[in-house]
Amino acid sequence: MSMVSDARLTLLASYNQWMNRRLYDAAARLPHDTLAADRGAFFGSILGTLNHLVVTDTIWLKRFAAAPGAAAVLAALDDTPMPTALDAMPYQTLSVLRERRDWLDAMILRWVGTLTPAQLSARLTYVNTKGTAFTRSAEGLLTHLFNHQTHHRGQVTTLLSQAGVDVGVTDLLALVPEEG
Repeated sequence: MSMVSDARLTLLASYNQWMNRRLYDAAARLPHDTLAADRGAFFGSILGTLNHLVVTDTIWLKRFAAAPGAAAVLAALDDTPMPTALDAMPYQTLSVLRERRDWLDAMILRWVGTLTPAQLSARLTYVNTKGTAFTRSAEGLLTHLFNHQTHHRGQVTTLLSQAGVDVGVTDLLALVPEEG
């Protein structure tokens, strides 16, 4: 039985895109040096943490793209090299990083709209960045992708707040329709 319905996946993908836009809008209020400053976070800086999310989303989407019967929308990643380090900094400026983030978020939203119950219940075998192989449900891994985003966006909102920038509302509830 599926843990997440199509409507819930679309909600999560929409929230992911909406929240990333809000986060990048807030980050754009700060100068580059402030974004790149080591703030003692797990990935150092605001820019480092945002890069981490793009890197890990790329890794997961490429893993999903390699699965049998993968959606054609993920083929757009074919020319993207597989990141090898979770702390890689492939995008040195917020503007270039944001272009990639926007592109990935649009792809994720299109992709979840193509997923069938069979694809969600399929098992995905992958090798992590340390070389260890795992087999897990595609649905569970996709849920992890969204949860991982939320986790690190929470860190970024804290870092932005410490730098004097209020991101505003961050709750998924903001996108859950009122049922009057």
